Amino acid sequence: MDQTRTELKALKTTVKTQGYTLAGLVGLMWGLEILDTVLGGSLDRFGIRPRVLASLPGVLAAPFLHGGFGHLISNTVPFVILGWFVMLRGLDEFWVVSLMAALGSGLGTWLFGGANTLHIGASGVVFGYLGFLVARGYFERSLLSMGLAIVTGMMFGGMIWGVLPTKVGISWEGHLFGVIGGIIGAWLFSKLPPEESR
Repeated sequence: MDQTRTELKALKTTVKTQGYTLAGLVGLMWGLEILDTVLGGSLDRFGIRPRVLASLPGVLAAPFLHGGFGHLISNTVPFVILGWFVMLRGLDEFWVVSLMAALGSGLGTWLFGGANTLHIGASGVVFGYLGFLVARGYFERSLLSMGLAIVTGMMFGGMIWGVLPTKVGISWEGHLFGVIGGIIGAWLFSKLPPEESR
């Protein structure tokens, strides 16, 4: 009885921490968008400008900046759902995957994005989560990883077309390299011993 109560308490603490983490990140995105609106869109200049050396810090800033509330809303829902799926393996894994997705998306965009363009938004990280979850199922082949891969594919599989240059004004480069960053993360985690990869 005591063990069950302890396990339930630990689970409750874990879920609460996950909720606070996602709420904090989403709150930061929304807070910055509100501030950006008040400032007339002046924060967007901190995004990624391909091959402009001064915009390299935008690799880490861009996921928190959005081109209006419509853009932000379209990223918030998949960010929360897919981010939580990644978080089911632990907060440490979530932070590593988030960083890999942001770096993959941001650096790929900085290197290969169109000249004189500006790239902002969390979609590169979202695509990184998508790539990670699906690839983790392939590399690891555990019940949990394959189940998450199937659910992810059913819910968000249609997003994959976003890695193609089909729409003007959409950072397909960020999407493509975000997916690549997520796949690399899944491959690296699959190489860890079971007790470390959880």
